[in-house]
Amino acid sequence: MAVQTTHSMTGLSVQREGGRDVLRSLPEETPVALVFNGTTAAVMMVTPADLRDFAFGFAFTEGFITNLDQVETFEVVTHPAGVEARFWLVDDQAQAMQSRRRNMLGPVGCGLCGIDSLEQAIRPLPVLTGFGPLLSRQDVATATDALRDHQPLHDQTRAVHAAGFLMPGKGIILAREDVGRHNALDKLIGALTLAGIDAAQGAIVLTSRVSVEMVQKTVIAGCSVLIAVSAPTAHALRLAQNAKLTLAAFARAGGFDVYAHPQRILNGASDAA
Repeated sequence: MAVQTTHSMTGLSVQREGGRDVLRSLPEETPVALVFNGTTAAVMMVTPADLRDFAFGFAFTEGFITNLDQVETFEVVTHPAGVEARFWLVDDQAQAMQSRRRNMLGPVGCGLCGIDSLEQAIRPLPVLTGFGPLLSRQDVATATDALRDHQPLHDQTRAVHAAGFLMPGKGIILAREDVGRHNALDKLIGALTLAGIDAAQGAIVLTSRVSVEMVQKTVIAGCSVLIAVSAPTAHALRLAQNAKLTLAAFARAGGFDVYAHPQRILNGASDAA
């Protein structure tokens, strides 16, 4: 049975001119258990849409798998209390599963809740060795505005984040939404992986701030440019600098700041055309 992504709920709207009854469409969130070879590795609160994308993105960015060949079978099973995303992996992935094991519920605001050691929270990241995409200033300045055209759930509820994939000259070619910003990014990375799209060929665009796990997931996906509507944290910026990730923030209203590795963004006068 499919799980609804929104519910209509009643409330009282209180404004200067008085109060009135309202009917609002609110986003749903449901517990999703990530189960690997019969063992629950994590339970995350997720908007129940694109759950296959979410599960594969989570498995990839959290180190449970490194390629699709390591997955023997996968299924999504709906229960009255929530949803299970069940993976059966090849035998040599068992150790990786244990090293990234999570046992706690992860609320939507924190993508690292439940990791059971400090070393796992700030794990070493690979250095992005390829040059990656070359973006114009216009690409970056308009990226979050372009993403707005791919946010139907936000338009309906005003309560979810989005992550999109920007290809130079093509705009946003793929986007995913969720109440959790890190969940939206996992959904996007899973969708890219399942579609066979190389994340190194474009940029990830976020409707949120850039925290540590957003940088971690972007780098692990192999994407070398991250564009966000809001600010990075100081530690997220340090990680981006060390991983050679181009990080552009405050991308809105026709402008942006670049905090790390600006060489992937053209600076010539002709690049805004």
